Amino acid sequence: MECFNSTKLASPCISSILNLQGSSSLVCNKFSKNSVHPWLLSSPPPKPFFQLDDRLQYRQKSAHRTYRGPILAEAGKQGWDLGRFLKTLYFFNGPPSPSKFFEFLIEKLSSPSPSEPKKSMESSGIVLVVGATGGVGRRVVDVLQKKGLPVRVLARNEEKARKMLGPDIDLIIGDITKESTLLPEYFKGVRKVINAASVIVGPKEGDTPEREKYSQVWESSSSSQSQIKGDSPEMVEFVGMRNLINAVKGSVGLRNGKLLFGREDNGFRDLAWGALDDVVMGGVSESTFIIDTTGGEKGGPAGLFKGIVSTTNNGGFTSIRTKNFSVPEDLSSYDGLELRLKGDGRRYKLIVRTSRDWDTVGYTASFDTTEGQWQSIRLPFSSFVPVFRARTVSDAPPFDPRSIVSLQLMFSKFEYDGKLNPTFVEGPFQLPVSSIRTFIKDPVTPRFVHVSSAGVTRPDRPGLDLSKQPPAVLLNKELDFILTFKLKGEDLIRESGIPYAIVRPCALTEEPAGADLIFDQGDNITGKISREEIARICIAALESPYALDKTFEVVKSVIPFSEPFTVDLENPPQEKDYDIYFKDLKDGITGKELLEQSPVPV
Repeated sequence: MECFNSTKLASPCISSILNLQGSSSLVCNKFSKNSVHPWLLSSPPPKPFFQLDDRLQYRQKSAHRTYRGPILAEAGKQGWDLGRFLKTLYFFNGPPSPSKFFEFLIEKLSSPSPSEPKKSMESSGIVLVVGATGGVGRRVVDVLQKKGLPVRVLARNEEKARKMLGPDIDLIIGDITKESTLLPEYFKGVRKVINAASVIVGPKEGDTPEREKYSQVWESSSSSQSQIKGDSPEMVEFVGMRNLINAVKGSVGLRNGKLLFGREDNGFRDLAWGALDDVVMGGVSESTFIIDTTGGEKGGPAGLFKGIVSTTNNGGFTSIRTKNFSVPEDLSSYDGLELRLKGDGRRYKLIVRTSRDWDTVGYTASFDTTEGQWQSIRLPFSSFVPVFRARTVSDAPPFDPRSIVSLQLMFSKFEYDGKLNPTFVEGPFQLPVSSIRTFIKDPVTPRFVHVSSAGVTRPDRPGLDLSKQPPAVLLNKELDFILTFKLKGEDLIRESGIPYAIVRPCALTEEPAGADLIFDQGDNITGKISREEIARICIAALESPYALDKTFEVVKSVIPFSEPFTVDLENPPQEKDYDIYFKDLKDGITGKELLEQSPVPV
């Protein structure tokens, strides 16, 4: 709310009914005709007298009295619109209920202090590891823990996971192939995901702890020695990927932000906006919010905040505010709010509330507009200032974007702490707003890193010599189209809107990390790479803007598959700066280009 928050209204109980940012200094000593709900009165409420002091707060100059006739303010003697006042009250608080009013009044009299948001804010930034008991996944968990990063793992078998990863691991039990097991509360606080889950392929007769038979299978390229164990490639690589993306999308965020208001694709998301003007303190300013079906910058729909602002009766602001959202918006995976609007050269405010109470702190950010130009206004969450009764609240908790319950746009004469809006002019105004959405600040880094496989585009690639390809390419059909569904799973990530990186290792080994590497794109290279190295690459990709929305293959350079790679444990190689490799990656190269190319006409 604005400086009217400490208004002393005509009837002291009207101030309590409105719950306007703080309790009134006036108290109803008894439930008389002059102190009940205004809609219960047979005559208009008493005449108010207002005066604005240098602190932008109002005080009552004289005792009120009851009389019949129009409600006037001393300054300007202009009539006050009681009907609009009650309409505003009704819109935001619902139909009048005398019983609820008396309950509310007793509560206000016994607890006059304004409500405040919670004083604590939990930390987030958890990295979720999926497939954490696999060869790559457990190494990812180990590296993250050594780096001191918060880790949560998703596993199907609790006993196996705790035995492998430790009894104190932050563990959620679920199965990506079963959507019903991926409960929303499991993913609160998760900001990044490394998905190392994969369909299980192994020798038909089992394997040794060192996976010696697994290597023999892939070297022999014999389908008679290998099989899918457990769920099918379609269920794990495609259905499971779809379920996982849907489960984490709200937590990790979207590259282009989450739309709160405005047009997106073929739809338009509206909110329940209502006018909240200085009529609530005796003023006469008036505003409205409508959808102009052709008011957008490209002729599409846009919201239009417009009205007439006046300082008569010590007023001076107009605003539109949403009703409280039925379900609070958790925007904690983003860095701020972005408004797309056509400016008029004036300064406005966006007020965000995290409490359903009317009488509470509003987190506020002012922004200037350029006259006649469509522009994007980005307001970082860190710029929102806690304001109460037009004064900043120095001891308020930081803005917590996990529970947004309402939005408010305001044009006002008043800033904060006694300051005035330098762009304020009385009279008509209008502000077209085409969208309000969240944003992720630059540089954007991947929020979802997926471990796929080299070769996913090769089974259907024309003109490819299959005799020179890895076993998985040769055995794709016999292994229930394992690579085909891996590629379909990759496509789901690319289409999800989540900032991503897709890592395609060549044949995985149990060898240590540290060998020289080759990064490539287009799905052409063959060779081997250690699981330890892939784990490190995945974690590095989470922090690198160069890896954003890239798909790439990686292999150890030069070393033949049959030649083991070892390191000197007393003098291990230094950990790599993977940005050196990420910097050379290009957008849009997946290897699918070769599948989509048409023959060149002769």
